[in-house]
Amino acid sequence: MQLKHYRLMTALPVFGSVALLAFAYYQEYVNYLDPCPLCMLQRVIVAILGGLFLLALLTPVYRKLWRGFLGVLLILFSLFGVGVALRHVWLQSLPPEQVPDCGPGLGFMFDHYPFQDFITQVLSGSGECAEVSWRFLGLSMPAWMVVVFGIYLLYSLWWMTRSIDTHCLRR
Repeated sequence: MQLKHYRLMTALPVFGSVALLAFAYYQEYVNYLDPCPLCMLQRVIVAILGGLFLLALLTPVYRKLWRGFLGVLLILFSLFGVGVALRHVWLQSLPPEQVPDCGPGLGFMFDHYPFQDFITQVLSGSGECAEVSWRFLGLSMPAWMVVVFGIYLLYSLWWMTRSIDTHCLRR
C-alpha cells in the first residue's frame, strides 16, 4: 500500500472516534441522556483508540516495530472496549430484581476512592447502567458499542498487518 493511502486509512478511525464522541455528547447535552459509569469508560476507550490512531498518523509508521507496538495497544484497548460493552449489555439484560443498587457518581468515586477500588466499582456497574434509555434498530447503545469495538478490533488487526510501500521515502 502506498504511504498516502496508508495515512488515509489511519485517519479514518480518528474521524470515527471524533464522530462517536460527538454523538455521545449530543445524546448527553441535547437529548439529556446522562451517561452511566460504564458509558463514561467506553467514551474514554474510544478517545484512547482515536488518540492512538492519531499518534500513528503523526509518527513514522513505516517503522515496523513502532507500528507493531501501536497495533498491539490498539488491539488491547479494542478488546477491553468489547469486554466493557459486553458487561454493560449483560447488566441491561438482567431481570429487575438482580440489578445491582445504584452507586455514587463517577466524579465522587474518582475523588474519594483509591484507584483500584474506583476501577472495580466502575467495571462492576450499577443500577443506572442497567437502564436502557436509547435504542436504534432494536439495539441499545452498549450493544452498538460491542459492534463498534469489534470493528475497531478487526480494523486494528488489518491496519497492523498492512505493508507500506516505502521506496518513495527519502532518507
